[in-house]
Amino acid sequence: MNLLKRILGLAWMVLGPVAVFYLIKTGLREMAKNPIIETQVQWMVFIAVSIPIALGLVVFGYFALRGEYDDAQAMS
Repeated sequence: MNLLKRILGLAWMVLGPVAVFYLIKTGLREMAKNPIIETQVQWMVFIAVSIPIALGLVVFGYFALRGEYDDAQAMS
C-alpha cells in the first residue's frame, strides 16, 4: 500500500502542472474566440483560482512521494 501511495504521489506531482498548462491553453483559446471583457474576466478568475489548487496537488504529491503518509506501523 505504501508503494501505491508513492506512485500516486508522483502522479499528483505530474497532474498539477499538466492541468495548469491545459487550463491556460483552453482559456487563451476561448478568450481569442470571444474577446469580450466578460469572457476575459471569467477565464482570468477561473485560472487564478485553479492555480493554487494545482500547486496543492504538487505539494500533496511531494509529501506522498517522500513517504509522509506511510502507515505508522510500517515506520516502527
